[in-house]
Amino acid sequence: MTTREPGQARSDRSPWNWLLVPPIVLPLLTFLFNADEPRLFGFPLFYWLQIAFIIVGVACTTIVYRMTK
Repeated sequence: MTTREPGQARSDRSPWNWLLVPPIVLPLLTFLFNADEPRLFGFPLFYWLQIAFIIVGVACTTIVYRMTK
């Protein structure tokens, strides 16, 4: 943990924060999952792509947290 001087301003302007944009934008792009095929273990694209979006979001959030800590 780093310590700051009492008068020193905190900087939240890390370029790593841009990595938080894809987990927000990807699920909004409906053309990505507007299909029934391909199927994965019998599940249509929509369902397993939602799980993939969650994994991407967790990965991006973890990376940003580690790099800006």
